[in-house]
Amino acid sequence: MSIVKMENLSVSSKENRIVKDIFLDIREGEWLALVGQSGSGKSLTAMAIGQLLAPNLQATGVISYRGDNLLTLSHSQMRKLRGKSIAYIFQDYQGSFTPFLTIGKHFEEYQKAHLSLSKKARRQQAVHALKAVGLSEEIYHRYPFQLSGGQLQRVSISLALLLKPDILIADEPTTALDSVSSFKVLQVLSLLQKETGCAILFITHDLRHVRNYADRIAVMKDGEIIETGDKHQVLSHPKHAYTDQLIRSSPPLRPRHESITYEVVR
Repeated sequence: MSIVKMENLSVSSKENRIVKDIFLDIREGEWLALVGQSGSGKSLTAMAIGQLLAPNLQATGVISYRGDNLLTLSHSQMRKLRGKSIAYIFQDYQGSFTPFLTIGKHFEEYQKAHLSLSKKARRQQAVHALKAVGLSEEIYHRYPFQLSGGQLQRVSISLALLLKPDILIADEPTTALDSVSSFKVLQVLSLLQKETGCAILFITHDLRHVRNYADRIAVMKDGEIIETGDKHQVLSHPKHAYTDQLIRSSPPLRPRHESITYEVVR
């Protein structure tokens, strides 16, 4: 069953259409990888879901979520959905944090926006969420600049999944990380997705991650979806020449590291 369904979705500037009449559904509990080269329209598609496009861009068509067209909701209605039902993890994880606020304060502000909890309950929930991504309680008291890139991105995941959203949109979440940190972040994301049951729209150009984690693949080129299907089907028997080109140009997949186990949020 689809939790988000895009029909005739286009994103345009005054000069041209960048995303062109795409049809794409995201099913409950699945990991859908949206792949393609830089500039293909992947991130704009993701931003349109949460009404996060730049002011000079306009989205048209339909993005259905639980009976509503997200493109027609007011800003206040979207603010209630973002974070609680539809959450994001961005490539620029550092830009998601205010440098003079502790990690605990970031959690507190996020919780106040969506929950009615006591200060003690907010802290307990935050510490539990941090432990779920393999971080210690002392992280709660630290400032963003005191954490490594991998730690900050895990905090981002912790915040994004704190309220158990229906869908998590991860836009190139490991691009700025080294290979070891990328592996740990994706392991955490995969584990928590299985525990919370959320759907993931995973924006990437790296087919190595797709091979390891995705259920389905949608391939995007020049603003259009040119191929969709089961991961194994698309990677083994691509129908479009561009998809075949992406697969052939992808670096070889190295053996997976030893799996990592973390406590999970329940």
